[in-house]
Amino acid sequence: MATCDFDMCFTFISIGWEGSAHDTRVFINATQDSKFNFPHPPEGRYYLVDKGYPCRKGYLVPYSKTRYHQSHFKGSPRIICKKLSTVHIRSYIDRSFGILKKRFKILGTMPKYSVQTQIDVIMTTFALHNYIRNSQEDIMFTTMEKYPNYIPRDELHDASNHDTSTDGLFEGATNEMKFVRNNIATLIWNARQ
Repeated sequence: MATCDFDMCFTFISIGWEGSAHDTRVFINATQDSKFNFPHPPEGRYYLVDKGYPCRKGYLVPYSKTRYHQSHFKGSPRIICKKLSTVHIRSYIDRSFGILKKRFKILGTMPKYSVQTQIDVIMTTFALHNYIRNSQEDIMFTTMEKYPNYIPRDELHDASNHDTSTDGLFEGATNEMKFVRNNIATLIWNARQ
């Protein structure tokens, strides 16, 4: 699990889980265990999270069964629907991971190191990603700034075709964030009319 800011720097990562661990389990562990010092959103703000995470206060989950990846809108007129348009916001995390995976090919073909060495390699690549972003001109980041809709294609993981929504969990907070999501969608819809 990873979070990033609008500058394409990673602000939190949780690594070391087996690939079969459910997104919700990883999320709850990272956000509720104080030893991880997870940067919760301030009151009145929220993180846009993937469909696999629970809808709860401070964490806005997209509508289920709705396409949000920019690649779904390529080559055809942009579809305007009365649902939350997260294409632009979501592109920050896609672009951040795209740069990370394009630059550090070891992440796609990890040698059979020990689990601890693999964790160290992953942490190092995230740290180097942020270091490069914050300390020098870089062709990949410059390209992203010049072409804000560009996402390295060969590195994308498209999870939008399967619905792992956990809307039934955390019902009180879920309803509050659904209300926020619907208000945002209505504002976007009305602005485009």
